[in-house]
Amino acid sequence: MIADGHIHTPFCPHGTTDSFEKYITRAVALGFKEITFTEHAPLPLSFDDSTPSKDSAMRLDVLHEYFETITKLQEVYRSSIKINRGLEVDYIEGYEPEISSFLTEYGPYIDDSILSVHFLKKDTDYYCLDYSPQVFNEMIATFGGIESVYSAYYQTVLQSITSDLGAYKPKRMGHITLVHKFQKKYPVQDSYEQEVLNILHEMKKYNLQLDYNGAGMNKPLCLEPYPPRWVIREAIKLNLKLVYGSDAHQAKDLGQGLVALYPGVTLSSPTT
Repeated sequence: MIADGHIHTPFCPHGTTDSFEKYITRAVALGFKEITFTEHAPLPLSFDDSTPSKDSAMRLDVLHEYFETITKLQEVYRSSIKINRGLEVDYIEGYEPEISSFLTEYGPYIDDSILSVHFLKKDTDYYCLDYSPQVFNEMIATFGGIESVYSAYYQTVLQSITSDLGAYKPKRMGHITLVHKFQKKYPVQDSYEQEVLNILHEMKKYNLQLDYNGAGMNKPLCLEPYPPRWVIREAIKLNLKLVYGSDAHQAKDLGQGLVALYPGVTLSSPTT
């Protein structure tokens, strides 16, 4: 099935104002049979968004409107495309109880979801690793080297997989090599192969899907999918379910990176 399991919306504070309808008509034109809108879930109320613009996620007070909007669109476009209500949930170390509580309350509204790591903890502070090259460079200095940033990222992703977030914990891991977003500007020597393999094996143990994310192809300092082809080859060996995600933050990004994905891959529906 041709599907896109990772799409953002006009509810995204750092996205565009492209309407839901614009995303949907674009998806239909591209031949997608199923899509999931996965807006950034509201961050825990006690968490201070560390990005300079404080725009990492949608506000809690618009969450019901978000779900209601998609529910109406599901009916309108039922004959053309399957539309899922979804969220991209941030795993933030130390905030597991609040994340679990949020998922318990809002999980019944969710058809499909993704668990992603954007924030890394260093001592008592948190840093958004994919915000900008400048912030990433600051992280390199704060963490004591780029290798320490990469190690912290992969450790946090592994922790997110094994963390108990309740019955509504997302079943798909988002862009598991996001730390490579600025690799052309800040190269790293280690492949972190063992760390990535550990993540894949834990995903298999917990029966999790893998977000086969094409967005990195359009990031000028990355130029590869999240994750790259060697990781996909290993995921296939483990029979992990792969779900394509454009990670589109504007309608024209739908389908990005799809042609560059590993040939011969069998992609799964987001909801199976």
